[in-house]
Amino acid sequence: MAILKSTIQEQVAQAIASIEPNDRPVATIQTVTGPSPWLTNGLIGLIAQLFIKYYFVTLTHRVVVIHRTSRISNRPQEVLYVIPLDQARASLSDVRRNTLWSSLRFQLPNEPKPTRMNIHRVWRAEMDTFVNGLLGGGPGVPGQYPQQGAPGQYQAAPPVPGQYPQAPAAAPYPPQQPAAQYPQAPGQYPQAPGANPYQG
Repeated sequence: MAILKSTIQEQVAQAIASIEPNDRPVATIQTVTGPSPWLTNGLIGLIAQLFIKYYFVTLTHRVVVIHRTSRISNRPQEVLYVIPLDQARASLSDVRRNTLWSSLRFQLPNEPKPTRMNIHRVWRAEMDTFVNGLLGGGPGVPGQYPQQGAPGQYQAAPPVPGQYPQAPAAAPYPPQQPAAQYPQAPGQYPQAPGANPYQG
């Protein structure tokens, strides 16, 4: 079972490279869906385990990739979603940075409402890179965050303690194909008809 964060990150990077060799991870976070983990203890926790899901969510230079996580080995399994960056920006909301369990909400394709994803403090630095890289409007290279006051970009630090700024409703990013046009085929990055999210 992969326990070390560096081992997990390497496994996710290998899984992405096997599907799309020309892309590289910028930040990977391990998430647990559902209510706050503080509420899933005891008998309620046993019942809650039936409904929560474990994901690796990875920001690359071109897309956001979401892998299912094995509960037994803690390794990345099949690719569930590959989401173009502009769509991922619009899908991210309600980011909360807390002492032990942080959280964000992400609108997954074909889901009726945003999914709450809980992130343990072990992954908080990666969560910061993920959020700043995604909302910054460019490839979220660690250490290269948008500068405060730059036109059309977000501040490097959250203006309100514990929360990040939200993407505007009409962000100035090039249009992409809607998620519904991307088949969710395990083992490869989905292709839109006549388009490749890794080209152009």
